Amino acid sequence: MQKAAQKSPWLLAFRAVDRSTRSFWILVGILFGAALYFGVNAESQRRAAQQAKVALATGQIVRLGRVIDGDTVTVLTEAGDSVPVRILGIKAFDAKGDKDPTTRFGVEAVRALGKALEGKPVRVLLNDPPRDSHGRTIAQLYVDDEDVALSLVERGVVLVYSVYPFPAMSIYLQAQAAARADRKGLWADAETAHRAEWLMADWRRRAE
Repeated sequence: MQKAAQKSPWLLAFRAVDRSTRSFWILVGILFGAALYFGVNAESQRRAAQQAKVALATGQIVRLGRVIDGDTVTVLTEAGDSVPVRILGIKAFDAKGDKDPTTRFGVEAVRALGKALEGKPVRVLLNDPPRDSHGRTIAQLYVDDEDVALSLVERGVVLVYSVYPFPAMSIYLQAQAAARADRKGLWADAETAHRAEWLMADWRRRAE
């Protein structure tokens, strides 16, 4: 009975090997997952760094890559480089908000910006400084002689972002006042207009 109760050394060895094998493959899985994660992350950082190295010049002609939101796009150079551009002087509402009354105006800004730029040669006028803290190029964009951002302000689909003064800011503010008086775009919606007024007051305080 005592011998029967004892476990075979071969069985113990088999189970030990089995546990070791399981541990080995678990470790392999963990290492593979970590390598995949860091590899994807490194590739994303590499692409972002590559984009940041591409410098646009004032007067350069580019074309629309894609609209990211109502105040940010990527543009494509003749060489095919994609460059993120934060459009100077405007701020759009979020186009992806959930059950937020301002969302439809964010969507409208995206549509209007895409319509203004799609399939057209776009001229770049760089800001000074030419980049923001995220590495995006800061610029005004022109189609023919039209300042695209100013046209969006005139239509009441974006706000003038006044935290950081820029050369044409007084013209933008006049256009915004006119759109507000005529109740164009977001200014026709009481709740959105109230949100816009709160933001504008906050930006004025931050600019002081």
